[in-house]
Order: sequence, then C-alpha cells, then structure tokens
Amino acid sequence: MTTHSGAVFDAHVHVIDPRFPLVPNDGYLPEPFTVADYRTAVRPLNVVGGAVVSGSFQGFDTSYLVDALGRLGAGFVGVCTIPPITPDSVIRRLDAVGVRAVRVNLFRGGSADLDAAMMLARRVHDLAGWHTELYLDAADLPDLEAALAGLPQIVIDHLGMRDDASGALLRLVGRGAVVKATGLGRVAHRDPGAVARAVLDANPHGLVFGTDLPSTRARRPYTHADLETILSWLEPDQVDAVTHRNAERLYRIRPVRPAR
Repeated sequence: MTTHSGAVFDAHVHVIDPRFPLVPNDGYLPEPFTVADYRTAVRPLNVVGGAVVSGSFQGFDTSYLVDALGRLGAGFVGVCTIPPITPDSVIRRLDAVGVRAVRVNLFRGGSADLDAAMMLARRVHDLAGWHTELYLDAADLPDLEAALAGLPQIVIDHLGMRDDASGALLRLVGRGAVVKATGLGRVAHRDPGAVARAVLDANPHGLVFGTDLPSTRARRPYTHADLETILSWLEPDQVDAVTHRNAERLYRIRPVRPAR
C-alpha cells in the first residue's frame, strides 16, 4: 500500500499480452501481464498516464503496443523497439497512435548495433520528435558517452543499473538526459537515493518515476513500497516533478487529471 495520493505518471510499464508475438530472449519468456492486470496492480495509485515500454521479449512487434495504448486511453504513450530500416510512414503511423520514443537495448542485446541505433535515434527525432530510451549498464557509459552526448534527447532506464564512477551519467544529465527511477528490485547501486538526488541536482527535470511492472527478470518485483522509498529521497518541492510533471514534459502530453 502507498500513502501517496498525488498524481502519478508511470514512466515505465510493460504490457505482455499473449495474443501478440513474443520472442524468447536467452530462453526467457515472461508470464502474461495484460492491461487489465496492470489496472489492478496500480489501483492504489492515482495514475494519470504512463509509458508502455517494449521489452526484448517482444522483438520488433508493435501490434501489442498499438492495442495496449488503445485500451489504456488518454495520458498513455508508447516506447517501441523498431529496426533501423523502418520506413518513415510506419514511424508516422506509430506517432499518430501515441508512440513517443524508441528504445535501444544495450544491456541484453536485441537492438541494432550502436552506429545503426544512433542513426535511428536521430531520424525518429527529426521525423516525429521522438526521444531515445536506453537500457544499459552505467559501467559502460565511459565508452558510450561521446556517442550518446550527440543525440538530441536520451532517457536512461533503471538509474543506469549500477554505479558510474566515471561521472558520465551526471554529465549526460547536465546536457539534458533524463533518468528513470525504476526497477529498484533490479538495480545494484550502493546508494540509489544518492544517485537520484545527484540527478536532480544536475537537472531538476532529469528524474522520472515508473513502476517497472511486472518487473520481468528482476530479483524482486515492484511493490508500492518502492514508490514510498523513492519519495523518501526527495525534497517536498521535488515530489510532483518526479511523480508526474517531468514525465509529462518528457513525453509531450497534456496532463490528464481524472476524478478520484
């Protein structure tokens, strides 16, 4: 249970609908987690929107994402995984149904090589204003920083997974990168709260909250206590920014405030 009654934009959720194609990743296939399952899971929260993020187990399929966005309705957007050769017409069609970003998986693979992914990131931004979300290990950032710094807008999942002794993460945040405070059951930071506070010090718009439901392959699945933990890291005047305002700004949506 959570004591937070304010608006929540869930900036990272997966929908796993067995009606649509699933691709084993390292032999792994997740259990179903439908839109109905998601609504049940977040019933204690005042969810006003969210970002449905494509997982490695969905390959390049976007049919599930289009369906999920239609079911979730206003306030929800999509983050897709698509091949670099995707035609402009397909990107425009996805944008029309609410897709706002492309995801590149540098942690488990499944996406194109880095050069091709960087070219795609620039193309979708120029064509549709999309940003690029990166699933990566922050320990790899020293080798990636120069390439990532040249992209128009990036988002880094799950606090970067591990500590970054090089300072590259915060340098990127200072240039406008956004970091997701998600996946507390999968991250390996010595002090994730310190990372979150440093991100906000570098960029007040740079941190967004997400549940990471259903927490596929995490050591521990998300519970609403994770939101309380994240809130404990924040100053009172940072709460609204992290729980919804920063994400609404990032995903370029008009805030929706349904009655409770």
